[in-house]
Amino acid sequence: MTLPPEKAFELKQIIHNHLLKTDIHGKIREVLAETVRDDQGAAHRSLSEADFLRALQCRGIIDDVMKDLRFTQGVATDAETGSAPKFATHFVDKDITQLKKSNIDPSRRCLYLQVLGGKAFLEHLQEPDPLPGQVFSTFTLYLHFRNQRFRSKPVPCACEPNLEEGFLLEIHRDGIGEGSKMADATTMLSMCDPVHLVLIKTDTSGNTALVSSYFLDWRTVLSSLSGKTCFAVELMGVGSESKVPAGVLTVSLELYPPLSETLSSDVIVTQQSLERQRMAEKERLFLVYAKQWWREFLEIRPSHQSKMVKIFAQDENGINKPVCSYVHVLRAGRLLESPRQAARFVSLLAHERAPVVGGGGKQEQWCTLMAFLCSRKGDCEDHATLLCSLLLGFGLDAYVCVGTKAKGVPHTWVLTCGTDGSITFWESLTGHRYLHRVVDPDAPPLAPQPKHSSPYRTVGCVFNQQSFLANCQPSDAVELCVFDFQNQSQWKAMSEDALKSVCSQGSTTSSPLLPPLCAPSLDPMSSSNQLELELRYLVSEHRKDLELATVWDDHLSYLLSSALSAYELERCTGVSCGNEEFQDAVRRAVPDGHTFKGFPIHFLHRSARRAFATCLKSLFCQEIVCCRGDHVRLAVRVRVFVYPENACAVWLMFACKYRSVL
Repeated sequence: MTLPPEKAFELKQIIHNHLLKTDIHGKIREVLAETVRDDQGAAHRSLSEADFLRALQCRGIIDDVMKDLRFTQGVATDAETGSAPKFATHFVDKDITQLKKSNIDPSRRCLYLQVLGGKAFLEHLQEPDPLPGQVFSTFTLYLHFRNQRFRSKPVPCACEPNLEEGFLLEIHRDGIGEGSKMADATTMLSMCDPVHLVLIKTDTSGNTALVSSYFLDWRTVLSSLSGKTCFAVELMGVGSESKVPAGVLTVSLELYPPLSETLSSDVIVTQQSLERQRMAEKERLFLVYAKQWWREFLEIRPSHQSKMVKIFAQDENGINKPVCSYVHVLRAGRLLESPRQAARFVSLLAHERAPVVGGGGKQEQWCTLMAFLCSRKGDCEDHATLLCSLLLGFGLDAYVCVGTKAKGVPHTWVLTCGTDGSITFWESLTGHRYLHRVVDPDAPPLAPQPKHSSPYRTVGCVFNQQSFLANCQPSDAVELCVFDFQNQSQWKAMSEDALKSVCSQGSTTSSPLLPPLCAPSLDPMSSSNQLELELRYLVSEHRKDLELATVWDDHLSYLLSSALSAYELERCTGVSCGNEEFQDAVRRAVPDGHTFKGFPIHFLHRSARRAFATCLKSLFCQEIVCCRGDHVRLAVRVRVFVYPENACAVWLMFACKYRSVL
């Protein structure tokens, strides 16, 4: 079987680079000199090629070369598709400054992005060097590029963090049937998709914080004659610190295979300038339209000035964007099976407002999806836009609502419109659902009215990826609101074409393609076992301080599993089941004359010490953990349910049984 010319060239290049690295020429010269010297004492016979190869083999040089240089060949023929054979090379290189190749297809273009280290992270200037075995805060770098996501290994936080990592990014064409074709320089020049870099800090307690979010334009490498370029990237802070440098990363970019013809740097600069001008013009035209639309909205009724109608929002970098650009149709593949499971997943991402230095009002920060997923925490707006995107992916007619809840606190949530006209509210922070029923203000006083069950008080506007509608009804109270979006006298809509020009995916560099959800990497069984063992130790030590002995009942601990599983199932589906079997099993496990007590609780983290400290704040849990009496037996069970992005629902239950003394 013969190799195509481009693949043969790639194979030769790999072998040549490896032979240079191992200094094979020097070793050959040494073996040649020794062989000639040994043969001079003999009959001065001529040295043949076979003798020389035998000498190389005896000294183990050939074995060493073949052991380090390994090739894995793909399937020669694809009987199902009839496609041509594809060859893949595997090159193991221990040097961090060299490319690590793993099953690279030489017929496809790749961008090797390498982070060579960080510096000037001045917030950690006084950070001491971690001691062996010490728990320390870490930096983790996340990347997203054209439907590909990567993460670096965690490194200790420092002024000059040891962030050294390489990422191999595939560059493929967008056209149908062209994904496997080699992208040339002209094609890559038209790709305005940036590489999104997100830097996350994780403290010793496991809490995460968004340090920086940076969009890297990689196309400068297209003008490099060597196919490689290296430069410094200044990372800025986020939120109120978006104008303050957070640190500097040294980044190297390299194309594989190298370009046969590079582009002029002037051509690249011109292309980037044209894209910025086109984007600025789109944003200017939309701003002009939005101002005119807002004037028309205020002319309908003067009281509209006070309604919660939010057209623009700032992201983590302080950039104003239309709120519709934060919502897209997001499909989770097989990671999520239903809309209710999607709501459960979103509710497991921690709720935290953007940090602000000093007092005053709330710091506005609507995170991009990549930054939200990497930090796994955000405000109600981040949760609502993600849930709305997932519900749209499941085929529902979903919208984000902007309004207020009790005491006039600003809030966002999600609503879905059924084909039968029903309206359902989804609380993204908890996963709860509320069926909306309209109260008729003109009904007679004694007429029965539906009870308002949701926590929402007013709604000013709703939006999704292609619609923005402001509430034109006389009252913005949710209980009186009619969600008939086709009625122009009740809802004023923006032009869908105007929204599409600035909010569709890839329309601007500020609206890149959505990152895919990542499958969980945690093992739920091992995580449950580990956390349960840690809790047993903490309980035993706590009781030892109280001079109490601890006896564990393994059978009772096992019985608690069914209850924890039922709790999670109820959170996902809203249906309670399995409680009868659990109660029957407990009655059988607790002898006559004994008392059973159980305390279930739910967490979003896997820290045993934090969980135990929280549990002890409950007097009922203290009664169980510190139980005194005859025949006291303790039980604890932990179930960790893992979702995409390693979001965890941690259920644990403490229980005890003891003989009652009358």
